[in-house]
Amino acid sequence: MPIYIMFSRLTNEGRATIKNNAERIKEVDKEVEKMGAKVLVQYATLGLYDFINILEAPNNETIARVSIELGSRGTVQIVTMPAIPIFEFIEKMEAPFIPPAFSKQPEIPEEYEDKMFG
Repeated sequence: MPIYIMFSRLTNEGRATIKNNAERIKEVDKEVEKMGAKVLVQYATLGLYDFINILEAPNNETIARVSIELGSRGTVQIVTMPAIPIFEFIEKMEAPFIPPAFSKQPEIPEEYEDKMFG
């Protein structure tokens, strides 16, 4: 399953919440699981970000939903990035390059045309 790194910075409201109820962090982890992702590892950090989380999610859409849902609460600002395990990265770099099978741009389905350019 794809891995994502989530950098979190608490807002003033978020800092107050954690100060008054540090267990809220574990409650949020459970909420993340209900949204279809899973927190694998979580670190409290000093510096630019307050927390760095390693998550697993089935796809970009799921992790985007998690990021938007958590960020919309006003207690945290989030930056999320996809991550590739290093062994997988090395395998891809050592594999021969195979150019894409198609030579022209894929067509945009008509139902997307109006939504994208409408």
